[in-house]
Amino acid sequence: MSLLRRLFPRTYMARRNLLRAKARSGLAVLTIIIGVVAIASLGSFGVAFQEAQTDAIGGFGNELLISPGEDNGQLLDERDRRDVERLASGKEVIPLLVAQWQLESTGETVTVRGVGNPKALYQIREGSIPDSWRSGAIVGSEFAEKHEIEPGQSIRLDGRTYRVQAVLEEEGQTSVANPNEAVVVPPGEIDVDGYNNLVVKTESPREASALADEIRANLNERKERVDVLDFSKFAEQFDQAFRQIRMFLLGVGGISLLVAGISIANVMLMSAIERREEIGVLRAVGYQRIDVLGIMLAEAMLLGIIGAIVGVALSLLATMGINSLMLDGPFDFRSATVMYMVLAFAFGIGASIVAGLYPAWKASSKRPVEALRG
Repeated sequence: MSLLRRLFPRTYMARRNLLRAKARSGLAVLTIIIGVVAIASLGSFGVAFQEAQTDAIGGFGNELLISPGEDNGQLLDERDRRDVERLASGKEVIPLLVAQWQLESTGETVTVRGVGNPKALYQIREGSIPDSWRSGAIVGSEFAEKHEIEPGQSIRLDGRTYRVQAVLEEEGQTSVANPNEAVVVPPGEIDVDGYNNLVVKTESPREASALADEIRANLNERKERVDVLDFSKFAEQFDQAFRQIRMFLLGVGGISLLVAGISIANVMLMSAIERREEIGVLRAVGYQRIDVLGIMLAEAMLLGIIGAIVGVALSLLATMGINSLMLDGPFDFRSATVMYMVLAFAFGIGASIVAGLYPAWKASSKRPVEALRG
């Protein structure tokens, strides 16, 4: 303590003054803790909720689904495919075929999808797919669980036997060519002259939107050859809705921090009133206004630092619980979550200093004689 007193006299005096009114200082710290926890935890909840919902519905904003237009029959042909690949400028274009086959072990009808490059469209949970995929089958997660199928086993569909190469990860409900209850086979296994759909993978929703407009302009100039389903607008609306939710949650947390600032202002004003004579003595023995102002602001800053540290620590624990419920685990922190922690810490200290400005100015502006008179 002697070192603290020698190096940081204002901080030492501020600490001593706060300890003299432990109950009042403790209540001020508690309000800061509540405000910091409100901002950090509610912000983290908003991030986790958005991530959980995005995983549930699938990351659909970067994909285009191209189907035959009104003037193009029931299927897309090779010319349509080449034209789309030319306009897509090297982006992944994945042809899709769809059929309904009978699963001989149960007699039920299942959806079968012919996909040329399933690695570009789906995530593998078990097993593997060879680079030159020309035989075998891939099954969706729900199909595999329902029929107790694992990689290496065989299934019979419409009189043909297929060895299961892999089981796919569960996809969101908006996923293009949802495979959860389906079987995926090489497109050559489905005897159809053409394609039901083409899927184009892009890097961002903005790029997907621009490419969709370009495909419509070039291929539908004279007649409606293709119908382009652009998910980017839905993705933008989805993100905007969650941004509004997060702003609302932060507003609730901000109200808590405003209450904390008022509490600190009250503590500092009461402290200045009770210590008028002490402040007068300090001014009389040579302390300048800036010195008194510094001591009072140091008290407010100490309250803010203590409250912010404890608040962030509690917020980390709360966020770990939220992540356990909504994401992959307690330590699945996202960059936005860390940003809210830093923001809450900074606001906690900033609100304390701002709340202490007026009381500090009021205490330092007293003339020594007036302060001594009390």
